[in-house]
Amino acid sequence: MKQEDLTEHETGSETVFQGKLLQVKCDTVRLPDGKAATREYVEHNGAVMVIPVLDSGELVMERQYRYVMRRHCIEFPAGKIDPGEEPLATARRELLEETGYVAGEWIYLTTIHPTVAYSTERILVYLARGLEHRGSKLDEGEFLEVFKLAPEALLELVRSGEISDVKTAMGALWLEKLLRGEWAAGPALS
Repeated sequence: MKQEDLTEHETGSETVFQGKLLQVKCDTVRLPDGKAATREYVEHNGAVMVIPVLDSGELVMERQYRYVMRRHCIEFPAGKIDPGEEPLATARRELLEETGYVAGEWIYLTTIHPTVAYSTERILVYLARGLEHRGSKLDEGEFLEVFKLAPEALLELVRSGEISDVKTAMGALWLEKLLRGEWAAGPALS
């Protein structure tokens, strides 16, 4: 089956807003039929998410207030990748800062793109095992509650809609598939 070329080609680009975390762009593109259109989107440096699994099988989770949503959210530990930082280093840093844990084993699972229509953000997902608690070191202005949760309870919170964060829901799917032996994790990272 021959696939049609649906590629859009940039003909101009303007930065509309430059912030600390992200920038907003407005590009002019040439569509496959030759007509022009604009594309507004957010450029984001990317982030990581960690699925921390204790030796007991419980998960280390966070609850924090997300201002944009105007509600408390339950999530896996996550954070933005600093410019020039390797994603695994970000994962290690965020796990320690936010939860107080370090991991003896790290496994890369996947990369997700949470909002492909208007953001370049990518989130690299890691599984962390062999956890040891060392004490958290939250960033200034960061407030969260760390707690343990059984994997079955996580799935119920996703099913009920209490967890609506797409990265955490995707992490729950990956974890369920791994625990059932349906999907294999990659090799451990150093």
